[in-house]
Amino acid sequence: MSKQIAIFGAGGFGKEVACLIKAINKTKQEEDKWEVIGFFDDGVGVGTEISHFGKVLGGVEVVNGWERPLDVVIAVGSGKILKLLSEKITNPNIRFPNLVHPSVDVLDWETFKMGKGNIIQRNCTSSCDVIMGDFNVLNSAVQLGHDVMLGSFNVMMPAVRISGAVRMQDQNFFGVGSIVLQCIKIGNGVKLGAGSVMMTKPKDGNLYMGNPARKIIV
Repeated sequence: MSKQIAIFGAGGFGKEVACLIKAINKTKQEEDKWEVIGFFDDGVGVGTEISHFGKVLGGVEVVNGWERPLDVVIAVGSGKILKLLSEKITNPNIRFPNLVHPSVDVLDWETFKMGKGNIIQRNCTSSCDVIMGDFNVLNSAVQLGHDVMLGSFNVMMPAVRISGAVRMQDQNFFGVGSIVLQCIKIGNGVKLGAGSVMMTKPKDGNLYMGNPARKIIV
């Protein structure tokens, strides 16, 4: 019997995650596959059709009232909202699996560690001794070097490259094609613009852009 899973987030990224689940199912035995039962979203009306993937079932209140075991993946591209939703969902019946696309290439699975609720999309790569916490989002073709440590609620857009021995904490955002050079330590709430190259340690809560990346006053 298939396991049931729902996607929290009925936007474009939610549809991409539905495709990710479909790709994962192709590699599993029938009894281990997920059945996508629909979407949760506090900002989209109940019953709204999300392409051909399913309907919106409700919001956080419906999730917290769910009476059976259910896997839920939070498909949003904001670390702040990822954290907020993960804290609002308190139902013990809800589990947060890690979703890893079959094309992901990990150099050493023995030293690759992660918590719960992480999303790793197609064609991502990881070297050895990589550790990540909970609810991180790695979009397509993200590269993680050796000895990288990620905290939780970090969001990486497509083609981000994180060099070896980078350490970061929580709720950081990396734009498309951005690069972090080796051994840099990143705290919390840092944003790196698309195509930017971070060469020095950033200060928490700031936006950086350019090559080399510099702090932007907004």
